[in-house]
Amino acid sequence: MSATQLAVLARTSDPHTMLRRFLALDAAVTGANGLVYLLGSGPVGRFLGIDSGLLLGLGAFLVAYGVGVGVLASRSRPRALAVSVVVEANLLWAAVSCAAPGLWLSPSTAGAVWTVLQAITVAGFALLQYAASKARQGSSA
Repeated sequence: MSATQLAVLARTSDPHTMLRRFLALDAAVTGANGLVYLLGSGPVGRFLGIDSGLLLGLGAFLVAYGVGVGVLASRSRPRALAVSVVVEANLLWAAVSCAAPGLWLSPSTAGAVWTVLQAITVAGFALLQYAASKARQGSSA
């Protein structure tokens, strides 16, 4: 992804602001998803065909993760190591999400589709964050 494409998506050409915006978007979407899992684990679990206890645990994790990513996004210059951890965690989440329906979950059709769609979304966050981090490193050189 080129710096120009990133600038269009982030609506800024400043690499630090780009990275912070992509982190903030990740934090907001992840936190909202976690809240839905926490507050609606019963009905959401039935719709997705996923155990409500698992959704409660995932919801708590996602809310905490979203808060952590949000704190990172609030920094004027997020540390490179912390950004790398977020990118790698997002890639791991995406990979596990793609594998879970075939390996240990038996979701409904809606749950299988949702699991793959959210994996694609999280992988997209990782890609945007990685590219913005590289653009930021390039601007510091």
